[in-house]
Amino acid sequence: MHRIGGMSTCWETKKDKKVNKETAFIKNGSKLLEKLVDICDGKCNSIRSFSATELKKATNNYDPQKILTGDSGYKLYKGFLQGRPVSVKKFKDDDEQYEYCFNDIVYASKMSVHKSFMKLLGCCLEARIPILVFEYVGDWTLSDFLWGSEEARCQPLLWIPRSKIAMDMANAVAFLHAAFSKPIVFRNIKPLNILLDDNHEAKLSDFSISISIPKGESHVRDSVAGATGLIAPEYLTTGNFNEKQDVFNFGVFLLVLLSGQMVVDFSRPEKEILLQDHVKKCIEDDRFNKVIDSTIIAEGTWPGKEQQLQAYTALSLRCISELAEDRPTMIDVSKELRKIYWSAISCRQQ
Repeated sequence: MHRIGGMSTCWETKKDKKVNKETAFIKNGSKLLEKLVDICDGKCNSIRSFSATELKKATNNYDPQKILTGDSGYKLYKGFLQGRPVSVKKFKDDDEQYEYCFNDIVYASKMSVHKSFMKLLGCCLEARIPILVFEYVGDWTLSDFLWGSEEARCQPLLWIPRSKIAMDMANAVAFLHAAFSKPIVFRNIKPLNILLDDNHEAKLSDFSISISIPKGESHVRDSVAGATGLIAPEYLTTGNFNEKQDVFNFGVFLLVLLSGQMVVDFSRPEKEILLQDHVKKCIEDDRFNKVIDSTIIAEGTWPGKEQQLQAYTALSLRCISELAEDRPTMIDVSKELRKIYWSAISCRQQ
């Protein structure tokens, strides 16, 4: 704010903008270092620095037409840097998203070695809340293919591509649980956070609410975070959870992928509003086909397909067991889904 002859104006000088950018850069750099020490013991892959000006230009001033996906706290834009497509993630301007943003930077920077995570290229620390730059995967999310635009849904997801997406996402989550001294709980596995390329290769994104289990501990305690229907009973009631929260979340995700239905749907009977309750009721009433997306049914049958669908559903239900100890590990889930996928491939080729 400036005063001219007793009148206030809201414009900023170039000098003011430069000072604001420098202040944000110093504050955000300090916060990033703090997070790196906390989560990664100060070690991570290199993170490239981008300027606010080049990201604004890359996205045509964050043109709404360039939005790829978004959630309550962010929007992901398609942009171009040096002639190459990228994905630019801009968070909502509030204190909660400030914390989530740094989570996303630090955890994503650790995942570049794994093919099933969207790769972080760098970030801009000049904005009040840093802006993230990821690789460009494609124009659509899994959510788009299931429920989105006509253009996306005209490319139907058949059983084999769906089983591969399930296998790849299970591998990714198992990696989070097993590859680090402090296991990472993702807490947000849903179609909106999975981007697909033209060959339906899937990449998981958005570490905003991910958390590490401290060394020497079996659980972590935190306020309840995540979408309705994806939160395990023990986490919901006690605030304590571990990797089995992700297993529960993944079980629900598997049912979404199989059925093509929303996790929460108020058009279903009252006791079946949650997808897991709807699936259990259909199976109990011997209406298994009502669980399966019509696209999967319409592609026809072949030897072994029914058994694959049954095994997949049984695995999903084990994942959402009421007791955490009754759920499999994500490594076991990954192994079972690999068997189902390769069975589908070999049977289809006969």
